[in-house]
Amino acid sequence: MGQQIPLVEYLELGEHPHLVANECRDCGARFFDRRNACASCGQRDFQKVSVATEGELQTFTIVAQAAPGLPVPFIAGVIDCGGTSVRANVINVPADPEHVRTGMKLRLATYVVGTDAKGTEAIGFGFEPAE
Repeated sequence: MGQQIPLVEYLELGEHPHLVANECRDCGARFFDRRNACASCGQRDFQKVSVATEGELQTFTIVAQAAPGLPVPFIAGVIDCGGTSVRANVINVPADPEHVRTGMKLRLATYVVGTDAKGTEAIGFGFEPAE
Protein backbone atom coordinates (compact mmCIF):
# COMPACT_ATOMS: atom_id res chain seq x y z
CA MET A 1 0.00 0.00 0.00
CA GLY A 2 1.28 3.49 -0.90
CA GLN A 3 0.80 6.73 0.92
CA GLN A 4 -2.67 7.82 2.03
CA ILE A 5 -3.91 11.41 2.07
CA PRO A 6 -7.25 12.68 3.40
CA LEU A 7 -9.74 13.99 0.84
CA VAL A 8 -10.62 16.87 3.20
CA GLU A 9 -8.28 18.69 5.58
CA TYR A 10 -10.46 18.02 8.64
CA LEU A 11 -10.14 14.22 8.34
CA GLU A 12 -7.27 12.87 10.46
CA LEU A 13 -6.05 9.47 9.32
CA GLY A 14 -3.97 6.96 11.27
CA GLU A 15 -4.81 4.12 13.61
CA HIS A 16 -7.98 5.87 14.81
CA PRO A 17 -9.37 8.09 12.03
CA HIS A 18 -11.46 11.03 13.23
CA LEU A 19 -12.69 14.47 12.25
CA VAL A 20 -11.23 17.69 13.65
CA ALA A 21 -13.33 20.85 13.95
CA ASN A 22 -12.49 24.48 14.60
CA GLU A 23 -14.21 25.37 17.87
CA CYS A 24 -14.90 28.94 18.89
CA ARG A 25 -13.22 29.55 22.26
CA ASP A 26 -15.97 32.01 23.19
CA CYS A 27 -19.26 30.24 22.41
CA GLY A 28 -18.19 26.66 21.53
CA ALA A 29 -19.66 26.65 17.99
CA ARG A 30 -17.86 24.19 15.72
CA PHE A 31 -16.99 24.49 12.04
CA PHE A 32 -15.13 22.19 9.66
CA ASP A 33 -13.99 24.87 7.26
CA ARG A 34 -11.57 27.71 7.91
CA ARG A 35 -13.17 30.76 9.53
CA ASN A 36 -12.05 34.36 10.00
CA ALA A 37 -14.76 34.82 12.62
CA CYS A 38 -17.39 32.69 14.35
CA ALA A 39 -20.72 32.67 12.52
CA SER A 40 -22.51 32.39 15.88
CA CYS A 41 -20.86 35.11 17.98
CA GLY A 42 -18.40 36.96 15.75
CA GLN A 43 -15.31 36.19 17.86
CA ARG A 44 -12.05 35.27 16.12
CA ASP A 45 -10.35 32.80 18.47
CA PHE A 46 -10.59 29.11 17.58
CA GLN A 47 -9.07 25.86 18.80
CA LYS A 48 -8.85 22.47 17.07
CA VAL A 49 -10.99 19.76 18.70
CA SER A 50 -11.56 16.10 17.87
CA VAL A 51 -15.13 15.15 17.00
CA ALA A 52 -16.75 11.97 18.34
CA THR A 53 -16.53 9.10 15.86
CA GLU A 54 -19.96 7.74 16.76
CA GLY A 55 -23.26 9.50 16.42
CA GLU A 56 -26.96 9.40 15.64
CA LEU A 57 -28.61 10.06 12.29
CA GLN A 58 -30.73 13.20 12.71
CA THR A 59 -32.11 13.45 9.17
CA PHE A 60 -31.36 12.06 5.73
CA THR A 61 -32.41 11.98 2.12
CA ILE A 62 -31.99 9.28 -0.47
CA VAL A 63 -30.46 10.90 -3.54
CA ALA A 64 -31.78 9.33 -6.76
CA GLN A 65 -30.37 11.80 -9.32
CA ALA A 66 -26.89 13.30 -9.25
CA ALA A 67 -24.22 14.75 -11.51
CA PRO A 68 -22.94 12.46 -14.26
CA GLY A 69 -20.50 9.89 -12.92
CA LEU A 70 -21.87 9.82 -9.38
CA PRO A 71 -23.44 6.46 -8.57
CA VAL A 72 -27.00 6.66 -7.29
CA PRO A 73 -28.87 6.06 -5.12
CA PHE A 74 -26.90 7.23 -2.10
CA ILE A 75 -27.82 8.53 1.34
CA ALA A 76 -26.92 12.08 2.37
CA GLY A 77 -27.34 12.60 6.09
CA VAL A 78 -26.82 14.84 9.09
CA ILE A 79 -25.24 13.02 12.02
CA ASP A 80 -25.08 14.32 15.59
CA CYS A 81 -21.63 13.33 16.88
CA GLY A 82 -21.70 14.23 20.56
CA GLY A 83 -23.23 17.63 19.88
CA THR A 84 -21.33 18.36 16.66
CA SER A 85 -23.44 18.29 13.51
CA VAL A 86 -21.69 16.45 10.67
CA ARG A 87 -22.98 16.34 7.10
CA ALA A 88 -21.87 13.14 5.39
CA ASN A 89 -23.03 10.20 3.33
CA VAL A 90 -24.34 7.13 5.10
CA ILE A 91 -22.38 4.23 3.63
CA ASN A 92 -22.23 0.43 3.74
CA VAL A 93 -26.01 0.10 3.95
CA PRO A 94 -28.65 -0.24 1.20
CA ALA A 95 -30.01 3.16 0.17
CA ASP A 96 -33.64 2.52 0.95
CA PRO A 97 -36.05 3.42 3.77
CA GLU A 98 -36.17 -0.19 4.99
CA HIS A 99 -32.50 0.00 6.03
CA VAL A 100 -32.08 3.65 7.06
CA ARG A 101 -33.99 5.54 9.75
CA THR A 102 -33.57 8.66 11.80
CA GLY A 103 -32.16 7.86 15.22
CA MET A 104 -29.99 5.01 13.97
CA LYS A 105 -26.54 4.74 15.53
CA LEU A 106 -23.64 5.35 13.14
CA ARG A 107 -19.85 5.35 13.29
CA LEU A 108 -17.20 7.05 11.18
CA ALA A 109 -15.79 4.91 8.37
CA THR A 110 -13.10 5.72 5.82
CA TYR A 111 -12.69 4.44 2.28
CA VAL A 112 -10.45 4.89 -0.75
CA VAL A 113 -11.89 7.48 -3.13
CA GLY A 114 -9.17 7.07 -5.77
CA THR A 115 -5.53 6.18 -6.35
CA ASP A 116 -3.01 8.13 -8.45
CA ALA A 117 -0.31 6.71 -10.72
CA LYS A 118 2.20 6.64 -7.83
CA GLY A 119 -0.13 4.56 -5.65
CA THR A 120 -1.16 7.42 -3.36
CA GLU A 121 -4.68 6.82 -2.08
CA ALA A 122 -7.15 9.64 -1.45
CA ILE A 123 -9.22 8.71 1.61
CA GLY A 124 -12.79 9.92 2.12
CA PHE A 125 -15.21 9.36 4.97
CA GLY A 126 -18.83 8.54 5.62
CA PHE A 127 -20.82 7.03 8.46
CA GLU A 128 -21.90 3.39 8.59
CA PRO A 129 -24.38 1.57 10.86
CA ALA A 130 -22.87 0.89 14.29
CA GLU A 131 -25.44 -1.79 15.12
